[in-house]
Amino acid sequence: MKNLNIKWIYLLILSLIWGSSFILIKKSLLGLTPYQLGALRTIITGIILLVFGFNKLKAIPKSKWKWLLLSGLLGSFIPAFFFAIAETEIDSAVTSILNSLVPLNTILLGFAIFKIASTKRQVLGVIIGFTGTAILILKGAELNPNQNYLFASFIIASTVMYAANVNIIKRHLQDVKPLAIAAGSYAFIIIPAFIILIFSNFFTLETYNNPALPKALMYITILAVFGTAIAKVLFFKLVQLSTPVFASSVTYIMPIVALGWGILDGETFSFIQGLAALLVLVGVYLSHKHKA
Repeated sequence: MKNLNIKWIYLLILSLIWGSSFILIKKSLLGLTPYQLGALRTIITGIILLVFGFNKLKAIPKSKWKWLLLSGLLGSFIPAFFFAIAETEIDSAVTSILNSLVPLNTILLGFAIFKIASTKRQVLGVIIGFTGTAILILKGAELNPNQNYLFASFIIASTVMYAANVNIIKRHLQDVKPLAIAAGSYAFIIIPAFIILIFSNFFTLETYNNPALPKALMYITILAVFGTAIAKVLFFKLVQLSTPVFASSVTYIMPIVALGWGILDGETFSFIQGLAALLVLVGVYLSHKHKA
């Protein structure tokens, strides 16, 4: 019973933190390029996690390191850049709803790779969820003709990577401490992030003279500390306390938080898009294994 209550508390906190991350990415992009944003987010998060979790690394068995590398790439490094690239073209609220495909992809990957059987209800949920996604993208492109909705593919690809990551954590890193998972995975990706930052023209007068840079750096720091460093540790703990599908259902509540931020920031969102978003969430709900 105690675990049951704790996992719901983790789920709610993560929903609030990650639901706010989309607007923070949008605001950071006012003073940074997508590659600078992705690199800085990874570097700041990596420094924080390695400062607090470095002493945990020696306790990680050698056999686990390959999974930490894969977890770092799929769960953190690549999506950090993909989300930033996507939000140069599509609204933060729409991005958050597309992110709700994570639980559906968790089930699909579980079935395809790990041979986990799916029920008829789950298959129906996947179909409904992807129908809602298609409508959301098509209506968004119609409502915002100046936005390139092909960039939604970056979010969809990220949800597949997140789904793979959550299965990796549950199956191969279950007995590793959450802070050790986070620090270990960032030990691999922090150096490539530095290399990308160097080649992104961040260290130039043009970047430093941008009046939007100070605020952008403030937003990216908030995003890295709360939306990535603290949230990663909480998420890994949630996966270990529950199941991959329950943990990935953090995306139930995230769009509500993100939609609120988006509307406050002047983003347009049609009634049809609202229905499409509801379809996505219904699909996620139907595909959810309640024995979590």
